[in-house]
Amino acid sequence: MTLKHIKMQVTAKITGIKYKVICSPDLTKIEFTDFDINEAPSSCIVTDNNHSYAISKWVSPKRTRSYPYERVYNTLNFSKKITVIPIIKDEGAKGDQDFIQWDTVSLMSLLDIFVIFAFYNKADKIGNKITNQQFDNQYILEKIKEISQYHSSALHWNLNELNMNLHDLIDKSKNFYDKIEKEMNVKLHNPSGIERFKNKIGKDVSLFILFSREKSENAQAREFITIQPIESLATLTKAKITITNYLGGKYFFTVDEIDIAEDAISLIESKHSKNSILPSKGDIKDGLLKMILYSNISEVDANSKLLKSKAILNLTSTKLEGIIGSESPVKEITEFFISNKFSETQIEFIENLFKEANENQFTVILKNAQ
Repeated sequence: MTLKHIKMQVTAKITGIKYKVICSPDLTKIEFTDFDINEAPSSCIVTDNNHSYAISKWVSPKRTRSYPYERVYNTLNFSKKITVIPIIKDEGAKGDQDFIQWDTVSLMSLLDIFVIFAFYNKADKIGNKITNQQFDNQYILEKIKEISQYHSSALHWNLNELNMNLHDLIDKSKNFYDKIEKEMNVKLHNPSGIERFKNKIGKDVSLFILFSREKSENAQAREFITIQPIESLATLTKAKITITNYLGGKYFFTVDEIDIAEDAISLIESKHSKNSILPSKGDIKDGLLKMILYSNISEVDANSKLLKSKAILNLTSTKLEGIIGSESPVKEITEFFISNKFSETQIEFIENLFKEANENQFTVILKNAQ
């Protein structure tokens, strides 16, 4: 039975993460003494004597901007993973102002990633906004050194940083934005917003969790009423999914499609392209990070009924002809590549994507959007 035009609430539990990454690229290696977070690629390897770290950086604390999940995904093959996230980003009074959220921290902890909570101390001006914001590189280098000598888990580091340093970092961010506003002669958001954020999250992580969770639930509710382009979805069924993990983290997502058949539910993440034969790699890897979660679900409840779950990554395009999946016979996959005139690069990427899906027991489907 396929559900159409029905919205439902889904809850799920994850007891641990087991996942093999195949689609990550070779990352640029940079010596620690030459490393500048502002000049470095979005994902790279930093080496310091006998130590190596896979480092990614976010350009906003908001996860829906600039494919941060792709940047994080590209580092997951390495044992020591660090991500740099600005705690606040202000683009000007007529632009966005975003704040770090607990569920981002919790997800990074679940993926065993050390978070360096960072602040911007420089920027350029374009019109009535600021751009090219730059982190305090010396601060980042000091934190990398600290992590190199840290022998507890990423979870422990992330919680300790929030408890010990978050208020100080908020003050630094506020002060630097005040300085940037005066030097650039550009109007930024009222600093009282940063003070409210500081006061609401308090000095106790539990208050930060409550504050962020309320914002995440509101964002989830807004996304819930936003329908994907009609040509990219087969069922037009959306569902809120709230995933709880063993760390106490909760992740509020909206599943693009669900399909329920007897005692099983398919959680379908859909990525669509109108102008290209495939969605962008950024889009696909954003979907893969969802697959890491969905393929590790141990228990799922849909409208108070326990179900088995299946994770599916749906890639659609108006330019594709036919349909194949990661479980299709090799002959069918080869014919699909030929009929759709895939390049060698596209073939290699999709073959690796299918290997990753099969290795981690989820399904990838490529099909025409109609």
